Amino acid sequence: MGKVDYHKLSLEKLAKQVEVPDGMVRLSGPLEHDNIVNGDGLRAVVWTQGCPNHCPGCQNPETWEYCSGMVVPIDDILGQLSKFKGQAGLTFCGGEPMVQAKACKKIADYVRKELGWNVWSFSGFTYEVIKEYGGEPWEFLKSLDALIDGPFILKQRDLSLKYRGSRNQRLLRLKHGTGEILAVE
Repeated sequence: MGKVDYHKLSLEKLAKQVEVPDGMVRLSGPLEHDNIVNGDGLRAVVWTQGCPNHCPGCQNPETWEYCSGMVVPIDDILGQLSKFKGQAGLTFCGGEPMVQAKACKKIADYVRKELGWNVWSFSGFTYEVIKEYGGEPWEFLKSLDALIDGPFILKQRDLSLKYRGSRNQRLLRLKHGTGEILAVE
């Protein structure tokens, strides 16, 4: 049996987008606010549903199925977010936000423009895979200020890392609008 090409496999997985009608997003749970563990400052959190990566030891395996959770109008999400006071930003968690990139970008653009928040996302895909794949996932990435990238690897689990679960994951500070990496933490 040959060696697995994880880069090629990741590109194939990223192509499996969650299907929802335009103007909708599939969530795994309610929005959060005043969250202090998923980015700098007080944050709102959107929990997306659907993940093709299925990392062993994942803390959210209930978010893997593409047809679970709840389909919610994006306008309802924007209305809820606009009522959250004192938030520094918004973080997309999951599941895998990149498999709902179009919906997540709409939400990200709103909170940046209308609420003045910064925007972060977690992804089990690496920056390099997202960039090579392009399309809606890359456009979503360009709307971010930070990306925590890479799959969770149980053998590299490290609870001392800020915002990351395993040593392979990176916190990438991004230039909004271009996706350019400004710093790697």
